[in-house]
Formats: sequence, C-alpha cells, structure tokens
Amino acid sequence: MNNLQAQYNKHMIRRKATNYIMLTMMVLCAVIALIPLISILTHIGASGIKGLNLGFITNLPSPVGETGGGMGNGLVGTLILVTIASVIGIPLGVLTAIYLSEYQQIGIFPSVVRFVADSLLGIPSIVVGIFAYVVIVIPMKSFSAFAGGAALGIMLIPIIIRGTEGMLRMVPDSYREAGLALGMRKWRVIVSIVLPTAIRGIVTTIMLGIARISGETAPLLLTAFGNHYWSTRIDQPIAALPLQIFNYAISPFEEWHNQAWSGSLLLILLVLIISIVSRVATRQQKFK
Repeated sequence: MNNLQAQYNKHMIRRKATNYIMLTMMVLCAVIALIPLISILTHIGASGIKGLNLGFITNLPSPVGETGGGMGNGLVGTLILVTIASVIGIPLGVLTAIYLSEYQQIGIFPSVVRFVADSLLGIPSIVVGIFAYVVIVIPMKSFSAFAGGAALGIMLIPIIIRGTEGMLRMVPDSYREAGLALGMRKWRVIVSIVLPTAIRGIVTTIMLGIARISGETAPLLLTAFGNHYWSTRIDQPIAALPLQIFNYAISPFEEWHNQAWSGSLLLILLVLIISIVSRVATRQQKFK
C-alpha cells in the first residue's frame, strides 16, 4: 500500500511539474507576443498625440510649406469607404457562412467555396486593387469611392465567411434539434436560435474584418485615389486616412511626418471606438 502511495505521489509531482512548466511557457509566449504590439501602440501614441487635436480632425490638409492643417476629409472618406465595404461584404459573408454551416456542410460546391475563401484571404491586397481597377475604374473612366469600397468589400467577404462559419459551428446541435422538435422551420431556427447564440462571435469577426480593411492602402491607390478636399460623392475620388498617412510618410517634410503619426493614432482610435460600440451593443444579447 505504501509503495502504491509513493508511486501515486511521484506521478502527481511529475504532473504538477509538467503543468507548471507548460503554463510558464504559455505565459512567456503570451508576453513575448504582446511586446511588439505594446511597443507599436506606445510609439504611435507618443508620436501622434502631440498633433492630435480638434483642428486635426476637422480641418483640411494644409498646402506644402504651411504648418497646421488636418485630416478631416480623410476621416470622413475612411468612414464612407468602410460603410460601402460593409454594405457589400457583411451580407454576402454572413449569408454564405449560414449556407455553408446550416445547409451544405459536405459536397463539392461547399468545398469549392471554402477553398476560394481561403485563397482570397491569402491574396495580396494590391491584386484586389488591380481587379477593382479593371472591373470598376476603367469602365467608369474615373477613380471613385465606390471602387475603393468595393475593393475593401471583396477583402472583407472571405474574412467574414470563415469566421462566421466557425462561430455557427460552435452552436450545439441540441439547440437546433430543440427548435425543430418544437415544429419550427429551419430558417426560423437559424434566425431565432442559431444566430442569436453566435452573435457575439459573429460581431467580433466582423469587427476584426473591418479593422483589417480600415488600414489598407494598396487597393485605394488604384481605386479611391485620394482627394485633398471635402468629398462625399461615391462616384468621385475620395480621401482616406491610410492614403494620406502613406503620402505624408513618404514626403520629405517633417511637418507631414508628424501628421502621419497623428493620422495613424486617429485610425487606431477609430477602430477601437467601433469595436467598443459593437461590444456594448451585443453585451446584453442572450440566448432565448
């Protein structure tokens, strides 16, 4: 009996030691992964906070050689572009994910859709910009906000498809079976049970996708093109924060470099505000 107790104690000590070592390694990896992120955010915050004020948010860019000015037109343009991209990407992405998760989980066509979505996730953004340039800009004979929003929307679709499908698959099948057992139609089960249960994960996926496309520059160079003035027309070139940050960052003027840092901080804050609002909006969502 004492021998068995001794073996059990050794086994427990070995398990606790292994658990402690693995937990320490995971915490260490998490800290290492956070170091670059914290460093980037700290540097952007320290460099951009000096020029971030109300005038920077509301004013137009100043001419070369003049101090002051802002990126108000870029902020408005970014919101318009993201809105267009969301109108295109969110419905298509969510509905496709519902189809793959709830109606066609096996077969050739769903596999092709998943493969295409995975492939689009890996395509460089400049390629999407070239596609939008050929399909939209050339026929319209003009750069436009619509072309820029469509390019961003194309990038948003595969992100939402794969993320939303994963969230829907995490909903227990017993929930679906309970709804069907009560006589509910399949579409009603999806709308009333499956989607409300997975809403937090779906919203998080959408926010991650919006955060991803909000900072894209390459597709906008070939579609939205940029604008130094106030413009809200979707059939005309439009300003965007990433474009202005890019143009200011490669310029030889120190004043523009400082504004590029402020614009970067403003873009980060914009994404943060959108994320917080979405979290608050879905915080009270519970399964009923």
